[in-house]
Amino acid sequence: MRTLLSTILDFPTTTTTSFTSAGRSSAKRPKLNNLLKAEKEEDHNHHIQQQALLPDLPDHVAQLCLSLVPPSTLYSVCHSWRQLIYDPSFPPFLSLYALFETTEPQPQALNSFQFCSFDPISCDWKHLPPPPPGLNSRFLLRHPSFISRKLPIQSVAVSGKLIFLAATADQFQPALSKPLIFDPITKQWAHGPSILKPRRWCAAGASRTTVFVASGIGSHYNTDVARSVDKWDLNFQSGKQEWRWEKMRNLKDGKFSRDAIEAVGWRGKLCMVNVKGDAAKDGTIYDVETDSWHDMPEGMLAGWRGPAAAMEEETIYVVDESKGSLKRYDQFRDSWAEVVENEMLKGAQQIAVARGKVCALRADGGGIVVVDVAASPARLCVVDAPPGLQGVAIHILPRLSQQEIQTK
Repeated sequence: MRTLLSTILDFPTTTTTSFTSAGRSSAKRPKLNNLLKAEKEEDHNHHIQQQALLPDLPDHVAQLCLSLVPPSTLYSVCHSWRQLIYDPSFPPFLSLYALFETTEPQPQALNSFQFCSFDPISCDWKHLPPPPPGLNSRFLLRHPSFISRKLPIQSVAVSGKLIFLAATADQFQPALSKPLIFDPITKQWAHGPSILKPRRWCAAGASRTTVFVASGIGSHYNTDVARSVDKWDLNFQSGKQEWRWEKMRNLKDGKFSRDAIEAVGWRGKLCMVNVKGDAAKDGTIYDVETDSWHDMPEGMLAGWRGPAAAMEEETIYVVDESKGSLKRYDQFRDSWAEVVENEMLKGAQQIAVARGKVCALRADGGGIVVVDVAASPARLCVVDAPPGLQGVAIHILPRLSQQEIQTK
């Protein structure tokens, strides 16, 4: 299982190493002193050997050489190389990230959430540092008025960061007035700039380094919010104000406030449909450069029957929820080509894609199906959710760093 995950995922993540001291002798003091001296010399020699990543090369040069080797290979060779791939200075590789809910009943219909990252080498989930106090209590996933469906929590992966944009709080208020950001490299949470019109049940997505929210509702339906579009460029800097939201051209109507949907970044555009699944729906495309809206091609709209995402913003993939079919969009033919069909993909809640891998959150939230679309034929494996947890959202981001590890 471990080998299969490492091969298909190719997202090896953190694992910890520990060193234990040698057992102490009960002999007389002279022998004990000699033993301690020998141990000290041995530890010193081991320390020197461990510090040299490559013999006769300075570590900064060795790091450049080793950065060309697959991290999974480095991990299996020695402790110093294993430590190196988790150092913040080493080029990060990718891991799975997920937001989980506990399956235990929670008081007042509020949910307890856990934020985790998956390590395919040890086949284990690692917990992220806890978010700011009170965050979990503001995210409402279920309510007696909506027994048959979950209330959405919307997040995106942008510039190597995990960003939460919209959710529902108690009394059906927008849960976030500012984006909540997690940086895997620093392992810290932070807040983004104040959202111009806090919302929920909206379209959320990103194009390159810019985050977009469109339509949705606030505490109640409002035409201005339902038609509004705002963007936030993570690279924007102007004087003392590093980040800000900007108002963009409105949607022509409020039809995109009916559901929480993905705004899929694709070749300088955002593609979105207003309803999930097989229901009749409307589609639209936003041109990021010209700040203009266009009709979605008929073939693209007809095949958009489930969660979608774009690989490096070049190729769109979608899972047909009813058939369990993963498809790839062909813009020249305006049609969808099937990649693989599998029962495990039926009812998929969300997909995340990167570097030839499509990761789909299963219908019951009990695991993530990983499809290697770069292989022919495509290969699949399943990453099970931790015991007692169900997946709510998934993303692919740089691995967690271990800042306590030093290679010099």
